[in-house]
Amino acid sequence: MTKTSKRVSTLAEKVEDKLYAPLEAINLVKENATAKFDETIEAHARLGIDPKYTDQQLRTTVALPQGTGQTVRIAVISKGEKVSEAKAAGADLAGEDELVETIGKGAMEFDILIATPDMMPKVAKLGRVLGPRGLMPNPKAGTVTTDLSSAIKEFKAGKLEFRADRSGIVHVRFGKASFSSEALLENLKTLQETIDRNKPSGAKGRYWKSLYLSSTMGPSVQVDVTALQDIQEDS
Repeated sequence: MTKTSKRVSTLAEKVEDKLYAPLEAINLVKENATAKFDETIEAHARLGIDPKYTDQQLRTTVALPQGTGQTVRIAVISKGEKVSEAKAAGADLAGEDELVETIGKGAMEFDILIATPDMMPKVAKLGRVLGPRGLMPNPKAGTVTTDLSSAIKEFKAGKLEFRADRSGIVHVRFGKASFSSEALLENLKTLQETIDRNKPSGAKGRYWKSLYLSSTMGPSVQVDVTALQDIQEDS
């Protein structure tokens, strides 16, 4: 049985069993991010979907306006001039068959893998090592493309891919504890709108079951989703 530390227990006492207004929840999560490093702030949304059905799956991307606060390592599998284009655009790794071979051996020193369409037959053979880590390139996620320059810049700037897990829960990091509350709220609002906009056609009943925010080492705080949806962003 896992023992809860005194620090976590003390922080948990500050969280009431209620729905918090979005900004109030963010402020509380920031207040409880007391670790000796800049904790990542995450959103955990339980949705009314069953991903085992094709028309209830959710997989898409979100471009967070305030970025993620994290350094993203990008690898690109392409060939010819596209390899040079990827390197010039800021890719941390770029190559042809040799990179495919390296990844196949288990070396994956990157967070996002982008591939050009002509290399996908070779990339597909890496499904066994890429799939479990959620790194397989996918057109819907913008990671299979010929426009490598734009894709690399977008992901470096804060674009994220996310998907619902088998339980219909979406886990997304949307900033750091060092971000201002307003910046975190802007990112969270963008995430909420993206999830709503990409609601699966087969979703029935209540779409949002719950939404919790947490920091890497802190307790979770439940957010009033309706209040978040009612926020009007500046035009």
